[in-house]
Amino acid sequence: MSDDEHWYEDETGSLVRPYTVTRGRTRPRGPAVDLLAQVTALDGEPGPGVDHARAGLLDLLRRRGPRPVVELAADTGLPLTVLRVLLADLAEAGLIRVTPPHPAPGPAADPALLQEILARLREL
Repeated sequence: MSDDEHWYEDETGSLVRPYTVTRGRTRPRGPAVDLLAQVTALDGEPGPGVDHARAGLLDLLRRRGPRPVVELAADTGLPLTVLRVLLADLAEAGLIRVTPPHPAPGPAADPALLQEILARLREL
């Protein structure tokens, strides 16, 4: 898929309905894919079970390199629910690696401070 190709038409919307791309699934098999998880293409050729949408996503990863899920969503224009299903399928096929984000270093947020912020927001 070239950089010029879109999975969606600008004027008419989706060329293929999302439930068709995901084969009717709304959730990935296995654990949820975090928005900040890093996705890396692995070596290997897509098998016969990898359709056009999944192959296009794999091609994008191979051309542009590892990317966070949120950037892939922006690059493809796919809804996150659809993208997560496709990524889970590619991971299950051993074609990509999804690395969860690393927790931020430092102390955890102070619960008292968070409660104070929440109280002030409610006042607004």
